[in-house]
Amino acid sequence: MPFQQGSARTRQRTVLLVGIVVLLAALVLAVVLASVLTHGKQEVSPQMLKWKDRGTTKNLQELILGRCYNYLLARYPELGDKDCLKIWESLKHAFIYKNPCNITSEDYQPLMELASHPIPCNKSLFWSKTSDLAHRYTKSNQNFLTLEDTLLGYMADRVSWCGDPSAPGINYESCPKRSECESNPSSVFWKMASKMFAEAACGVVQVMLNGSVEAGAFKSSSIFGSIEIFNLNPDKVSAVHIWLMPNLGGPQSESCSGHSIKRLKSILEERNFKITCEDNYRPVQLLQCVHDPDHTDCRLCTNTT
Repeated sequence: MPFQQGSARTRQRTVLLVGIVVLLAALVLAVVLASVLTHGKQEVSPQMLKWKDRGTTKNLQELILGRCYNYLLARYPELGDKDCLKIWESLKHAFIYKNPCNITSEDYQPLMELASHPIPCNKSLFWSKTSDLAHRYTKSNQNFLTLEDTLLGYMADRVSWCGDPSAPGINYESCPKRSECESNPSSVFWKMASKMFAEAACGVVQVMLNGSVEAGAFKSSSIFGSIEIFNLNPDKVSAVHIWLMPNLGGPQSESCSGHSIKRLKSILEERNFKITCEDNYRPVQLLQCVHDPDHTDCRLCTNTT
C-alpha cells in the first residue's frame, strides 16, 4: 500500500513537471513568434525607413506663417482676409502623423480652399525646365505670375515636409521622393496646386519652355504636360503663347517647328486653343543677358572702325 501511494505521488509529480515544461515551451514559442512578427513589422514600418529626399524643413511652422503674413501684408494686401493660422493648421493636418506614402488629395482639399485666390486674366505664366529664368522674369515684370507667385506656391516654394506615424509625427530626417512613392506629401501638394492654378487661368496665358533640352522642350510627363495643360479652360483662356528659350550659348535643340512643340500644339489645338510660338522671346532673352552681358549671344551689334 505505501508503495502504491508513493508511485501515485511520483506519477502526479511527473505529470505536473511535464505540464510545467509544456507550458514553459509554449511561452517561449509565443515570445519568439511575437519577436519575429514585431521585428518584421519594424522592418516595413514607414517610420523605420530612410527616404532618399531631404527631411522636413526646420522651423516649418514659423517659415510658413512668416511667408503667409509677408505675402498678405506686404505683397498683396487686397487678400488680407486670409487666415494664416488656419492655413498653417490645415497644412499640418494634411501630413502630420501620416504615412508619407499614403497622402491623398482629400488631405489637402481644406488647405486649397483656404489659400486659393483669383488670378488676374492675361497674367498666368506656366513653365517647364525654365524655373530659374521664369521666376527671375516674374520678379522683374509684375505683369506675370507663376504658380510660385501665388499664395500657395509662395509659401511652399523650396520647402519640404512629410509626416511619420510615430511621435513627434513629423520626419525631419528624410522624406520620400516621387520615385519611391507617388502619393508623397510634396507630389500630391504640387499636383493639386498646379491643377488649381491652371483652372484659374483666363485670357492669354504664357508658357516658357527650354529649347536646350535634348529630349525635347515639351515633355508629356511633366507637371505642365500631364496636369496644367489639361486643366486650362477653353471657355476662359483665349490663347496660349509659347516662349521657347534656349540657354545662352545653346544648344538650341528645338525650335517652334520642333517635334515636341508640334505635339504640344496638337494637344492645344484639339482643346480648341489659339496658339502662337516664339523662339528667343526678346524680353526674356534680354533678362538672360542682364546676368551675362558679355556673352556672345548678347552682342546686339559689332563696332567696326
